[in-house]
Amino acid sequence: MSTEDFIIELFIRVDSVMGDQPKHPDAHLYPSELVTLGLLFALKGVGPRAFYRWLSNNYRHWFPHLPERTRLFRLFAAHAAWTDFFLADPTPLGVADSYGIELIHPWREDRSEWQIGRKGLSNHRWIIGAKLAYLVNQYGLIVAWDYAAANAPDNAFRELIADFEDEMVVLTDMAFHSKEGDPPNQKACKRGTWNVRMVVETILSLLTGVCHLKKASQRTWEGLKARLAYTMALFNILVLWDGMSVDEHGNIHLSIAEFSL
Repeated sequence: MSTEDFIIELFIRVDSVMGDQPKHPDAHLYPSELVTLGLLFALKGVGPRAFYRWLSNNYRHWFPHLPERTRLFRLFAAHAAWTDFFLADPTPLGVADSYGIELIHPWREDRSEWQIGRKGLSNHRWIIGAKLAYLVNQYGLIVAWDYAAANAPDNAFRELIADFEDEMVVLTDMAFHSKEGDPPNQKACKRGTWNVRMVVETILSLLTGVCHLKKASQRTWEGLKARLAYTMALFNILVLWDGMSVDEHGNIHLSIAEFSL
């Protein structure tokens, strides 16, 4: 599939979900166009300037009313909530995990008064950045997510799990466990148990390899939140692109590598 064919198909899929969302009288882009652009930004996995240059030089003819760069990214942030249309429904069993995102090199810590992100551990190394926590259903689709600075402990995301107390039993690793206050639907698992949790490792690998999410260039929390929102929505759309791949043993195989830009 060519990139142009992919963009057209992506827009069709977005518009089929958001077609009833009204366009503001003063807006240049329809909601479906804006969300499609946000998803492309998440998939490209580069900074705002590089993305806008790539889009403007190659595909402006598909978006003739494309705003200038800074306005476009303000629109991404302002309407990031539209990505909730593409989050998955909960299932009886789910899994939660966290993911560290490096925003600046550790040597550059505290060099700017506008720095966002804090020092924390990710994959046994120090980063200055943020932490994404996400909840997936039994099919490996994103149901909900939250974020914080990288120094936030995993058990700080207990509300993400508690919001689905009546709908899901959520498996986590022991880092999500606290001495008191665990949600009743949380099951903290020791290493080597409940191997169904390994689906999150596949998701982490795909987010890193395809969306290049391990390092982000956003310099505001609003910008980072928008990047994460469009990435979570994009993941679900791409996983479901050709339907779920299930083998003869009932195991689901997640793959989005073929969509890498």
